Amino acid sequence: MKAAVGDRIVIHGHHVGEPDQVALVLEVDGAGGEPPFRVRWEADGHEGLYFPGPDATVTHLPAAPTAR
Repeated sequence: MKAAVGDRIVIHGHHVGEPDQVALVLEVDGAGGEPPFRVRWEADGHEGLYFPGPDATVTHLPAAPTAR
């Protein structure tokens, strides 16, 4: 899994009705966008180091428009 600063990591609920957990990537500590990631969890604002598991996905920031 690769991420960049500003991407969102989503951990999908494990049970029916369980909400997804979402975190904002603040720093990428691994080489080439690899984990670990320093994240801030949206639910409570907690910041910490995160190593994603198979239940996590990354939502990448849209590419910035290029000037012409």
